[in-house]
Amino acid sequence: MKKIIAIVAGGDSSEHDVSLRSAEGIDSFLDKEKYEVYTVEIQGMTWEAHLKDGRRAAVDRGDFSFADGDRRIRPDFAYITIHGTPGENGILQGYFDLIRLPYSTSDVLVEAMTFNKFTLNQYLKGFGVAVSESLLVRKGFEHLVTDAEIVEKIGLPCFVKPNEGGSSFGVTKVKEADGIRPAILKAMHESDEVMVESFLDGTEISCGCYKTRTKEVVLPITEVVSRNEFFDYNAKYNGQVQEITPARLKPETAERVSLVTSAIYDILGCSGIIRVDYIITHGTDKEGKESEKINMLEINTTPGMTATSFIPQQVRAAGMDMKDVLTDIIEDKLS
Repeated sequence: MKKIIAIVAGGDSSEHDVSLRSAEGIDSFLDKEKYEVYTVEIQGMTWEAHLKDGRRAAVDRGDFSFADGDRRIRPDFAYITIHGTPGENGILQGYFDLIRLPYSTSDVLVEAMTFNKFTLNQYLKGFGVAVSESLLVRKGFEHLVTDAEIVEKIGLPCFVKPNEGGSSFGVTKVKEADGIRPAILKAMHESDEVMVESFLDGTEISCGCYKTRTKEVVLPITEVVSRNEFFDYNAKYNGQVQEITPARLKPETAERVSLVTSAIYDILGCSGIIRVDYIITHGTDKEGKESEKINMLEINTTPGMTATSFIPQQVRAAGMDMKDVLTDIIEDKLS
């Protein structure tokens, strides 16, 4: 009997449709000789399974089952590819824990922490991970920090972004002080908390990683060269970016990035595939020699999974097959 895999997609954020594209990618990668695959789309209180004949079936939230003709389907495994709430912040993971259904991502605590950018930065800073200077602004308490205080602490230019959410929507690069308040209001359309973060001038890269009981894989690094001010929605999804895998880094720098990525995975206790984004800044050390600092930007625990997304690119560059990678992750959780 084939195991039944539910690819759980959609969600309640602005990246709902992007998530559905990732679901299509995962569906194309999965081993159909081993698994029977359904996509379950979630939006608010509407949970529906996409059936093979094009119809949709309501999902019973009591046990995550649904009807397909005369069959009652209860998936054996949930592959979560929601970008944003409720699949990337621990809410859906808590639900699956309650109904004893194994899933592809990290657990509730890890998901909640990595989704909250400010909390993640403060936590990893304690382990020696370099992050940019930042501060938090909460809805209803915006008056507690002035623009002048933000400029003094963070400097200009700076990034204003939703604290809880992806990096595709609601993000502004602010160059002048009078742009701070409009940027905060824009970010608050995506999240009740906003992070103001110092600008780092350097090379943007991304590195994927996954581990099982028997395997540890740190993928080749991707260099991100955006034609825009930063790696925004248009750069990500409308081709306004050059993605170079493997990245044009010194071998010793690439090795350091891989080690940091693996360490972060273990510090947090991650599970499944993650992608860590960094900025490498360049400077000089105390002896006047050129130095490179690896600054973590954010961690994505449900990374994009279309054919052209970073993770599939990196898997191909490693000489691996996405089908085998997904099988590794699923079988590790089911064993």
